[in-house]
Amino acid sequence: MKTLFKVVALGALASVSIMAQRPFGVLSSTTAPDPTTIVQNQVDRLTKLLTLTSTQVTEATTIFTAALTAVTPLQTTLNSDWKALQTAVQGNATATIDQLSTSIGTLTGQITDIQNRADAAFYAILTSTQQSTLSSSGGFGGPGGPGPGGFGGGPGGGPGPRARP
Repeated sequence: MKTLFKVVALGALASVSIMAQRPFGVLSSTTAPDPTTIVQNQVDRLTKLLTLTSTQVTEATTIFTAALTAVTPLQTTLNSDWKALQTAVQGNATATIDQLSTSIGTLTGQITDIQNRADAAFYAILTSTQQSTLSSSGGFGGPGGPGPGGFGGGPGGGPGPRARP
């Protein structure tokens, strides 16, 4: 039971991280920004912070577009699993809760991996001065914190998984 609690708690923490990383802190809207706009806003923010060269802008755009493309279907499945989990909790369907909790944990891990690999690839194209600037600005700040990853990055917060639709 403790392991199940840990898995659910980890999934909840990771989902808060994911929600905090949505662009502009938007948790829901009638029209979500398209992937190109999300990446462009992210690269614009990083360009202002780090004075990226045109080559770095192109490379960053490629890195973050690929990551966002990989994360999008996982995020869709994750959102569906959270909705199904809410239904399972309301129906006291413990076997379904176990299965969905495991799925949510796995998906969250995959998303975290993709985002952090993109962060690492981006960090590798920076000069040592830019790396220092990024680090002093909060750098790769983890869940909801500043940093390039998460397709919007920046400080954030937001409701946890219980607030999910």
